[in-house]
Amino acid sequence: MTDIDDVSKQENTEENEPQTMEQMGDLLESNLNIDFPKAGEIRDGIIASIGENQILVSVGAKSEGIISGKEYEAIPADILTTLTVGQAIPVYVVTPEDQSGNLVLSFIRAVEEQSWLDAEAMKSSGESFESEIVGYNKGGLLVPLSTIRGFVPASQLSLTRRSEISGETPEEKYKAMIGEKVQCCVIEVDRERHRLILSERAASTETRDMVREKILDNLKEGDVRSGRVTSLADFGAFVNIGGADGLVHVSEISYDRITHPSEALKVGDEVKVKIISIDKERRRIGLSIRQLQNDPWSSQVTALKVGQLVEGEITRLTNFGAFAKLNIPGDMEGLIHISELSEKRVEHPKEVLKVGDRVALRILRIEEENHRIGLSMRRVDSPQYADQDWKSLAQDLDVAGSSAGETLGDIVGDIPQAPAEETPQTEEPEA
Repeated sequence: MTDIDDVSKQENTEENEPQTMEQMGDLLESNLNIDFPKAGEIRDGIIASIGENQILVSVGAKSEGIISGKEYEAIPADILTTLTVGQAIPVYVVTPEDQSGNLVLSFIRAVEEQSWLDAEAMKSSGESFESEIVGYNKGGLLVPLSTIRGFVPASQLSLTRRSEISGETPEEKYKAMIGEKVQCCVIEVDRERHRLILSERAASTETRDMVREKILDNLKEGDVRSGRVTSLADFGAFVNIGGADGLVHVSEISYDRITHPSEALKVGDEVKVKIISIDKERRRIGLSIRQLQNDPWSSQVTALKVGQLVEGEITRLTNFGAFAKLNIPGDMEGLIHISELSEKRVEHPKEVLKVGDRVALRILRIEEENHRIGLSMRRVDSPQYADQDWKSLAQDLDVAGSSAGETLGDIVGDIPQAPAEETPQTEEPEA
């Protein structure tokens, strides 16, 4: 070999050595810049193959991951049937490498993670979404947002939906709503507690006037609804029945005598009410609580009859008469009309009575439908009822005698009788 050849060979070697080192550096830098998948991140993947119990997914960086085992089983059957080779899907990196050296991925976790991200974005923007009611519990409805399930509290239902609720149990209230479409907004997201709270009311554009009109159109007298007491007044209680307020007059709250609604109700109470009147022009709804209760008056009045003598205590005086509480079991009251106070003319009951007086009274009439009893003081000694009074006394004596082991006949028999007058005998005239 000539010197020139040696020099040429040496130059080529010197030129090649730096070039090879540069290439090695570029290759090393290239490897360092590869974006290898990390546990907990979401990647966009392409389905490479679908096996019997696994799915192979390409996630770039010249790497493929596998969806298998419980992550494969977690995919709903209806979704699994839609997956095809070449389809782009999101995947969640469970672990970069398992015992077999595989990149472990999850499709369901990726979708769920994305759902939480979407929920947080919707909460920030106030955007609403449409879904379907899939279940319920005692507090409200269950509505899904993609793969996570949200909860719509009863207080967050639309006014229209609340107006349609009836019944006592969750099943009676909500079962018929399953499958219905619903528009919701996200109002609370707590990923740690897996808590997603939704509101139909926030997504609704309906106004209270619109809801009230709709409620009035759908109501009819005799309907029974559940409602909440919203306020109390001297004359009654206002109860909200699904978005519209109705009035329970103080006289319709209870069969017991009360002077103010607060004696029986408080704001916030859940009550059942009966629709007793509807005035669409004035937008007023009349309600009753007591008409859904057992009427004690009907059972108590069976012990009374027209013409009967009773004792009563004067409770109120009015221009037209006096009210008296009867001395019988129960809280029954009757009216003594001013014309029945005395045989003499009376201008005002205070001329002959005062509150607290105990007086003997006679029952003149019983109006079961109106719960009214007419009483009289002036007819207590009326001959008109003498026969009835005697029979009543006889019954009382018979009962008293029976308790003592005697009969009415024995009691009457013990009363000394006047000797019978002897009939004077006349002597026959002699012939």
